[in-house]
Amino acid sequence: MDVAHFLFGIFGNASALFLFLAPVITFKRIIVNKSTEQFSGIPYVMTLLNCLLSAWYGLPFVSPHNILVSTINGTGAVIEIIYVLIFILFAPKKEKIKIFSLFTVVLSVFSVVVFVSLFALHGTYRKMFCGFAAAIFSVIMYGSPLSIMRLVIKSKSVEFMPFFLSVFVFLCGTSWFIFGLLGHDPFIAVPNGLGSVLGAIQLILYFIYRDNKGIPKKHGSIEESSMEMGNGKIHQMKHFNSNEIQG
Repeated sequence: MDVAHFLFGIFGNASALFLFLAPVITFKRIIVNKSTEQFSGIPYVMTLLNCLLSAWYGLPFVSPHNILVSTINGTGAVIEIIYVLIFILFAPKKEKIKIFSLFTVVLSVFSVVVFVSLFALHGTYRKMFCGFAAAIFSVIMYGSPLSIMRLVIKSKSVEFMPFFLSVFVFLCGTSWFIFGLLGHDPFIAVPNGLGSVLGAIQLILYFIYRDNKGIPKKHGSIEESSMEMGNGKIHQMKHFNSNEIQG
């Protein structure tokens, strides 16, 4: 049981790292063009909060036997901070203020959680408080592609839903779901179980509509909202499949 728990944690670390690194091509584009164009910075800030809360939850004095949760989410937090800072650097003034303000709110929320859990709560109550906080934002993160799934169904096209991204959402959710089950930890199992289901639905949609990767021009205006809910990965897709994934 302990060996299986550890192995699924390692696998979860690997698949989650892939997801965290997926937007690298987006940010390469931003740096080269010196502009954030129509990309949204909101998903990166919210993912940062999820990483911070999950990394805190996995620490031994909060939640024993979950150190692998802390390692990957601590790494993810560093990566997301880099993304957010790059976005703020190249964003227009209005967007710069918006994302910086949200970034400040995220750090404040995390600081409050840390302060309360350290000085006001102990033992099981500390674990429950931090676990609920981490689980809520994990659900939000996994639920972010829902608008893209709706777009796929509406347009009958998978143009805006990269296949390999969907695969790793499924693998990441499944790995951490099993990790949570083996560790008898509902705060890990429940949100990641949801992530596994949503990842599976994305894959089903992909195989249903895989022969139609084009999208009518009338749907072009949906691009911006899709990027905001999908971590701004629309413009990555062509490069993502050809350059990043050898599969």
